Amino acid sequence: MNRLRKGDEVIVLAGKDKGKRGSVSSVMANGKVLVDGINLVKKHSKGNPMTGVQGGIVSKEMPIDASNVALVNPETNKADKIGYKVEGEAKIRFFKSTGKAVDA
Repeated sequence: MNRLRKGDEVIVLAGKDKGKRGSVSSVMANGKVLVDGINLVKKHSKGNPMTGVQGGIVSKEMPIDASNVALVNPETNKADKIGYKVEGEAKIRFFKSTGKAVDA
């Protein structure tokens, strides 16, 4: 079970976008996450007139390591650590500071 899931609100802890917030758009198997509006880079793309693709410089989101982002606790509005506990048959994520479930 991953600590981060698609749709989670995260804050960047390290790197050029430190302090910025965004929503996780995808979680990759290699331990990286794609966050909306974070880690933007300029890529040169070649145009293709056969398909109607315009060439030029495109701004694109790149993956950021999952260790460099933390889940935002909506109560405290700050970054928080995540823990796991089993309730009944389900394994749930909870915030370490408040003890409340993440997905509640």
